[in-house]
Amino acid sequence: MGLPLLGETLDFFISSPSFDVHPFFEKRTNRYGRVLKTSLIGWPLVVSTDPEFNRLVFREEGRLFESCYPESFSKIFGQEDASELHGPRFKYLKGLFLNLLGSPNLRLTLLQDVEKEALDCLSSWTTQTSIELKSELSSMIFNVIAKKLISFDPTKANEDLKANFSAFSAGLISFPVNIPGTAYHRCLKGRKNVITMLKKLLAERKNSPREESRDYLDLLVEELGNGSTLLNEGMALDFMFALLYASSETPSPALALAVKFLTDHADVLEELQEEHESITRRRKEPNSGITWEEYKSMKFTHQVISETLRLANVAPVIFRKAMKDVPVNGYIIPEGWGVMMCPTAVHLSHDIYGDPLAFNPRRWKDDTTKDDCSKYFAAFGGGIRLCVGAEFTKVVMAVFLHSLVTKCRWQAVRGGNILRTPGLGFQDGYHVRLRLKE
Repeated sequence: MGLPLLGETLDFFISSPSFDVHPFFEKRTNRYGRVLKTSLIGWPLVVSTDPEFNRLVFREEGRLFESCYPESFSKIFGQEDASELHGPRFKYLKGLFLNLLGSPNLRLTLLQDVEKEALDCLSSWTTQTSIELKSELSSMIFNVIAKKLISFDPTKANEDLKANFSAFSAGLISFPVNIPGTAYHRCLKGRKNVITMLKKLLAERKNSPREESRDYLDLLVEELGNGSTLLNEGMALDFMFALLYASSETPSPALALAVKFLTDHADVLEELQEEHESITRRRKEPNSGITWEEYKSMKFTHQVISETLRLANVAPVIFRKAMKDVPVNGYIIPEGWGVMMCPTAVHLSHDIYGDPLAFNPRRWKDDTTKDDCSKYFAAFGGGIRLCVGAEFTKVVMAVFLHSLVTKCRWQAVRGGNILRTPGLGFQDGYHVRLRLKE
């Protein structure tokens, strides 16, 4: 259980320059087995690297386990965040998420919005000596969602909203010491600045409703005025904050990693290019936008995406809490104890994925058993809290890769070294030079 109060927190935050399972989990699993106990920041936890136990936890959500994150996470995301809500309030908020990121909206507008932003960004990037890919991708996706959500225009904004989210993201998985100069302090400050801006914008919309050029915030304002709604202002603010963060910061490191993999694996890049050039050749108008049918037809692209997400493990841990004493393998998980599941250990298991550290999209070609979101492939969580932005993330990755390989050539300039803390990052960024195809 580690030191008093600190537990084993220091080991948890040690950086690791490898795709492999973070040493915190690997060392303890080798010694104690796939299900063990520890303590992080004074919170007693059961740690699981076992796919069968993880599936049990996902399946028994609301009966034996419920979503619960460390107190430091609650301070960051807010008490009204979806991860802290249960029952009808959670189902209601999930419905609001799906209204924006669900398949109908993806088909009707977001697919085209993502493609337009991707093409604009690629055109801009080709005029520069080089770019840091992860940060630029984050800004690209952020612009799509921020425009859809709050009609945000970065060229006219008084405050650099994206910079505040970058500070927030940098300290999200950091030691929770709120002292000036620490990553955690900058994280909380970034959240405070964003919430202040959103609160001001929400008040303006409530006082002066818009009839034209309506965005998602206008719909939330209407919902707040509905006497029977479960939504309150605190939920609305935390909801908008979570949407802006998760929709931009979750896909961007995985997408940057996908480009690095393509750069390093010429055979995969060649097959991907052929798939997308084949799509453009079949169009009556070569420069027409991507259709939903084309997106769904990108079989090899989806294999590349699945393999990238398996190796990226953007969400390195998933938390739950025991609602009552839970018997497991002859032991008892006491009521109130946390459960920390590590999908990375499953995704990189030699027993499930042969040569697990190798980038091999073709492993997904004929094997459908691994696409079990509650057992072997939990890149988007599982159970009733399976990430509602899962399809949006896949759309963003597929559309950007389509635009990239059909419009540009690129080469790595510097950086690209992986660092897990335990989340995925690039130790010195990943800088690339892009040029338009002739």
